[in-house]
Amino acid sequence: MRGLCLNNKMSSKLLAAQSNRYILCSLDDGTAVISASRTQVASKVCNFDLHFPLGKIGVPQMEFLTERFLFDRNDFSGPVLVTGAGGCIGAWVVAILARSGVNVIASDLSANRSRAGLILGDTVNELVWEKCDVTDFSALKALAKKYDISSIIHLAGLQVPFCAAKPALGARVNVEGTINILQSARDLNICRTVYASSIAVHGMPSSGEYKATLYGAYKLANEQTAGVYWQDWGVPSIGIRPNVVYGVARDQGMSSLNTIAIQAAVADQAFEMPFSGKYNWLYAGEAAAAFIAGISRDGDSAPVFDLNGASETIERAFEILKTMAPQAQISCSGPQFPFPADFDDGPLRKYLPHYPSVTVAEGLRMTFDGFSTLKAQGRLPATP
Repeated sequence: MRGLCLNNKMSSKLLAAQSNRYILCSLDDGTAVISASRTQVASKVCNFDLHFPLGKIGVPQMEFLTERFLFDRNDFSGPVLVTGAGGCIGAWVVAILARSGVNVIASDLSANRSRAGLILGDTVNELVWEKCDVTDFSALKALAKKYDISSIIHLAGLQVPFCAAKPALGARVNVEGTINILQSARDLNICRTVYASSIAVHGMPSSGEYKATLYGAYKLANEQTAGVYWQDWGVPSIGIRPNVVYGVARDQGMSSLNTIAIQAAVADQAFEMPFSGKYNWLYAGEAAAAFIAGISRDGDSAPVFDLNGASETIERAFEILKTMAPQAQISCSGPQFPFPADFDDGPLRKYLPHYPSVTVAEGLRMTFDGFSTLKAQGRLPATP
């Protein structure tokens, strides 16, 4: 029967511990010290809000980045497979799921966990991490069967510049890879699948208002394919089109420059962004939370939604950033970014269970604090 979900799998093992809360105090020299106990101080458990650098004693991991995005693990019927876990959104998704106590299986073509490690610290090594090429259907399906997967968040893909440089490879990864995800869901009766599309689809057809790209063409093909999988075989899915994602762990792609500007401010490096004017600011934690919300219940169709976050001019965002780092040598010039900045994600929020929204000021602060913490810990990556 079309749309009938028989999936009633339960998690047999929790692979990640719940996140701790930390108690902040300070030494006479002003060094921040953090205790990993759940002790209450003055009858109040303190969630640290990092507006200052941490010292070397008792340095925590980066729980403060994910705290507001945690989910109830009881909303998930079994193990969650995350493809593209090595990317920015993937890193945030696996971090949030792990800290929510959800059984998450991270998968990527690479074994490099460095982006997730920025958020999870050493606990990233506790993740189940499987190397898998999404263009290899047999391997992908075998991986899903191995862990009795009940939900899929499909994020594996090649971005705009990589698709332009190698179009055939871009098509195999972005289009064939998504077909393999949908076919695995069909064969294994997985009723909770969310995949990443992109606002780049609004650049199609090529004579339209916005810039057309091969990346956008591939993502549009995925949306149409998902619709046919629902129409012909009752395979439910949700396509989510993230706009410009920023935050800790965003370091590649043509839309990563606003994140690089924040990192440069923390690193005391000069940076000029080659765009100006209106820009989209979708915080990575908000984007990840939307994808996770999409698998918190069984699907019943194959809708596609824009995920926009907030819109603000680059100039105004940099003004806000300079209130945190007055010495920052960041600037912008050039044309407006060639993708739209203000699509409506109201329909997505209406369709999905609640997930947090993040203002530009909040996202800038959290990203600045995240990079500042990494710098204090000696873990700040080199500016791309």
